[in-house]
Amino acid sequence: MSSSRESWEIFTDDFFSFLNLAADCNAILKALQPIFQEQGMTETVHNWEDHGYLVTYIKKNGSFANLRIHPHGLVLVDLQSYNDHMKGREETDQLLNKLEERMKELFHGSIKRVKRLPTILRGGIIDRYWPTADGRLVEYDIDEVVYDEDSPYQNIKILHSKQFGNILILSGDVNLAESDLAYTRAIMGSGKEDYTGKEVLILGGGDGGILYEIVKLKPKMVTMVIFILYAKEGRMFDYVINDLTAVPISTSPEEDSTWEFLRLILDLSMKVLKQDGKYFTQGNCINLTDALTLYEEQLSRLYCPVEFSKEIVCVPSYMELWVFYTIWKKQMEV
Repeated sequence: MSSSRESWEIFTDDFFSFLNLAADCNAILKALQPIFQEQGMTETVHNWEDHGYLVTYIKKNGSFANLRIHPHGLVLVDLQSYNDHMKGREETDQLLNKLEERMKELFHGSIKRVKRLPTILRGGIIDRYWPTADGRLVEYDIDEVVYDEDSPYQNIKILHSKQFGNILILSGDVNLAESDLAYTRAIMGSGKEDYTGKEVLILGGGDGGILYEIVKLKPKMVTMVIFILYAKEGRMFDYVINDLTAVPISTSPEEDSTWEFLRLILDLSMKVLKQDGKYFTQGNCINLTDALTLYEEQLSRLYCPVEFSKEIVCVPSYMELWVFYTIWKKQMEV
């Protein structure tokens, strides 16, 4: 549900420069001090003999800046402000522009790199920042909170993105967006399979995307259930599509119960999969090579020998490449 509460939005702006030579910390401080003092900011200086300066500047309205000068040549400025109007943002930009110009003027020819990072907005009603699977922070173009509630099992959010449409986020994990047909196609075999008249088992798939797409392909029956009972009943499927969970990020199976759950799912899936059937599942981000390698090692430990292939797909709302697996029972030579 959208909230109507008032919020204080904090804008964080970051600027850094890196010099080609060791820095005269005192000279840099004296050169930049007037720029902050013009803003009516109160100064507090911390000096470490071998580690440079940390200087804090505080404005009466609560805004503040941290200036960190390292002896090896790195100069950092972190500015936080309560700017909820255009004038405040313009003042921040002007301050950062003056700092950048002064650094270039002071160290002309000696600056290796100057960089201003995009503004980070904290404390707003709409949370725009979500991590990728490999730990990078991504800012989404979220403009509306469509839904936000806690179930007995997890927090459920639906946020609207200008690019990706509605995005489902479960307990802080970006799950799927309206833009992500590439995910659904990949976990169904990327259009290479003939589902006509086939028995299909979907594990998970709570967003309904797989079911929506697969019924178009005229299967005999599609079942979406927790399937342990089927392993006992002897029912067999042409396709098993596992959309329950990604490969765990942890590379310590003995310490992470998710790996135990994953092995259980794999073994039971193979038991209900026909000899010539196929098992489709997601892996994880392509950068998580250790976790993906460990998953592939688990495949050699199933009750029956299997073979597999993998495909790398760009899922739009994930903003990272994602690995998908196709697994099948190894055909024994007669």
